Amino acid sequence: MNDPVAADTGADLDPDVAAETAPRTALTGELVEEIRRRVFDEAGFMRLTQVARYGGQMHRASLRPVQLKGERRFQAETTEGGRMAVRNLAAVDALPALGRLLEQRGARELHLVTASGDLHIRITRKGKTLLSRSKPLAREVDEAPAHDHVKRQPLQAFDADALLRVTGIADTDGRIKATMRGKYDQVNEFLRLFDPLVEGRPAGAPLLLADCGCGKSYLTFAAYCYLTRHHGLDVQVRGIERNAELVAAARHMAEALGVAQDVQFLAEDLATCRLAENPEIVMSLHACDTATDEALARAVEWGSRAILCAPCCQHELQQEMPGGGPLRAVLRHGILRERLADILADTFRAQILRILGYRVSIIEFVSVEATARNVLLRAEAGVKAGQPQAVSEYLELRDFWQAKPWLETRLAGQLEKHLTRMEG
Repeated sequence: MNDPVAADTGADLDPDVAAETAPRTALTGELVEEIRRRVFDEAGFMRLTQVARYGGQMHRASLRPVQLKGERRFQAETTEGGRMAVRNLAAVDALPALGRLLEQRGARELHLVTASGDLHIRITRKGKTLLSRSKPLAREVDEAPAHDHVKRQPLQAFDADALLRVTGIADTDGRIKATMRGKYDQVNEFLRLFDPLVEGRPAGAPLLLADCGCGKSYLTFAAYCYLTRHHGLDVQVRGIERNAELVAAARHMAEALGVAQDVQFLAEDLATCRLAENPEIVMSLHACDTATDEALARAVEWGSRAILCAPCCQHELQQEMPGGGPLRAVLRHGILRERLADILADTFRAQILRILGYRVSIIEFVSVEATARNVLLRAEAGVKAGQPQAVSEYLELRDFWQAKPWLETRLAGQLEKHLTRMEG
């Protein structure tokens, strides 16, 4: 194809899926004909996506209409082993490419989205075909939307429709709810943080992820889907939440999404919960007050390689902050005292992690329009614990404020040898 606009990557809709042991299950002729008709002949075709796992890797292929130089084209996108390729096809080329996609066999899921309604097909490993259709719809869509060069969001890197509906971020028609736009943006920006952590990771290497204080579990499910469906990784997730009602709701969502075997929830207190294996990555999104510190402490105790933690409020340190001295004018104002306490609490947390052998950065992971709590601590293990500069900076800051951070008390066993050596 001589298309100067197309990305000449060789992407097509037929990845190499020659799996000798896969069930020889194909779509029926009626389903194949319906899909072809709705893609090429029916007004309002929006997107077709197929996801399958072969040879221990995730294979994703999608097709959508685009407008290029005034002509209707079809953008074919494939993702294999976390690598994405895109190609823009004329209808004459898209037709046989779609045919090869529909002729594939084995376990997979196929999702067709059009203005008139959705068609979802799941073929199980045992060869059973499960079919579901949405109610009749009347969506208003652009028949050939302009080619989009804007960087895609992580939740657009895979078929996230079911995820967004089940978690309540999107409505039944797949539109992001106005009241959930901030949460949608938060989750997207948080997911980007996983990219450098898993870059180059072998697809078959198991990854255990813990979400501490998972709450309503938006991020829990999004992280699992992003890492498995976009990066093609073998992931297990454990959500820890002491609110039994939230855990029951999360378990129900896991069943609805068909991921209950891999995404499990514990209705336990984070401080006392026990996991069969130590998680490699710990994440925590807006766990209130000392729950953030507890998440950091458990990550240290588990020996986790990476920590992604967006703190929430911090009242413990506010109560210890002195009210006099040269900062009296600042500390007498409640809102300024609260903001200063937040800054200090996160600084203490970062320094403690540095003392214990983590590289730490504090970033704004999302715009303030999405949430005022937009600060995130990103930590990766890999440096020598107890480095003198990290210890001295911590002690000077702690002594100046005449406060003992809650996290220091919580991790006294790990910190004592480093702090006493410097104090002595």
